[in-house]
Amino acid sequence: MLKENYAQVLNNIKTACEKAGRQVSEVTLIAVGKTKPVSMLAEVYEVGARDFGENKVQELTEKQEQLPKDIRWHMIGHLQRNKVKYLIGKTALIHSVDSFRLAEEISRQAVKEQVTVDILVEVNIAGEESKFGTTGEEATALVEQIAVLPGVHIRGLMTIAPFVENPEENRLYFRKMKELSVDIMKKNIDNVDMDVLSMGMTGDYMVAIEEGATMVRVGTGIFGERNYSI
Repeated sequence: MLKENYAQVLNNIKTACEKAGRQVSEVTLIAVGKTKPVSMLAEVYEVGARDFGENKVQELTEKQEQLPKDIRWHMIGHLQRNKVKYLIGKTALIHSVDSFRLAEEISRQAVKEQVTVDILVEVNIAGEESKFGTTGEEATALVEQIAVLPGVHIRGLMTIAPFVENPEENRLYFRKMKELSVDIMKKNIDNVDMDVLSMGMTGDYMVAIEEGATMVRVGTGIFGERNYSI
């Protein structure tokens, strides 16, 4: 079942890319395994998945120890400053940098470990009170602030769009994110790239791709519904 689900998601990505006149190679699928056992992640790894996302630091580090070393791990959940030290050197990308204070802590730990950590700035583009992230208006200033920190490299932006029944309702937000990334790119800020736009999840990733997403985070669409009781 997992193999079929994974293949279906890849096929949907291809369809969305064709519709948008984009190359499939421009989009990275991140298989989000939160609350799912290592055995399920291993099964998806066997059919080609190499990018995996987790919401919790402990879950990411525990799974990393048990799975193949060529997996690229993405921290996509809200990150507390006191957990940063456990992640340094273990992630391909931290998607959820939502404040200068968090970026400062990542910088501090990265310098200590003599590594550079790739990060995305999280933008709450829809202004939802329940979501983390800087505002669309303040995003550029935050990027400029973080850019001067040693040991961190801004690769782009991330957003979690509203949960909607009809993915078309999120098209506007994805479009705004793309425009924001283009605007920031035009500023040519040192230590800032805008080659990553992480947006779109199980319910709306095809629309996100049509609007410029370069990374989509799919959990339920691959692994099925989550069990939050564990």
